[in-house]
Amino acid sequence: MNAPLPQTANDAFRRALSGMLYGIMRWDQLSGFWGKVDASAGWYVYAVGEAVPAEPADAQHVQKFIADIDALLHKEHEEDYCGIVYADDLEHPAFIKIYDPNHLGSSCGSSKNPPLPGWTMSQVPPTELTPAIVPQSRRRWWQGFLASLR
Repeated sequence: MNAPLPQTANDAFRRALSGMLYGIMRWDQLSGFWGKVDASAGWYVYAVGEAVPAEPADAQHVQKFIADIDALLHKEHEEDYCGIVYADDLEHPAFIKIYDPNHLGSSCGSSKNPPLPGWTMSQVPPTELTPAIVPQSRRRWWQGFLASLR
C-alpha cells in the first residue's frame, strides 16, 4: 500500500484558490472585513502575474496593501456594490482573493474558465499563477506599491 504524498503549501494554496469562498457584496461590508484581517498573521501578498513572494509581508506592509487596494477598488470599480473580494472566512480570514475591477470577465466562477484574480492574500505560500495578460497599468500600480515600501 502506498503512503499518501505529503501535502505541500502549493496544494493548500491551489485548494484555497478554487475552494469555497464567501463574497463581500457591499462596500460597508468590505470596510468592516478589512478590520478583521490580522495584519501580523503572516500574509503572503501576491499580485498575480508578478514574482511570487518568498516570505510573508510584515504587518506594516499588509496594512499598506489593504489601504492601497481598498482605495484602488473604490476608485475603479464603478458599481454601487463590491462583489470582487472573496475570503475563506469573513470573521477570521486566512485566504483572500481580489479581482481586478478592470478585468473581471466572469469572476463569480460560473464560467468554464473563470479569470484569475488580480491579487491574493494567503497565509500559505502562493503558487505562481500566469494570467493571459497583466495590463501595464497594473504592473505600474504594483511596482509603485512595492517602491512605497522601501
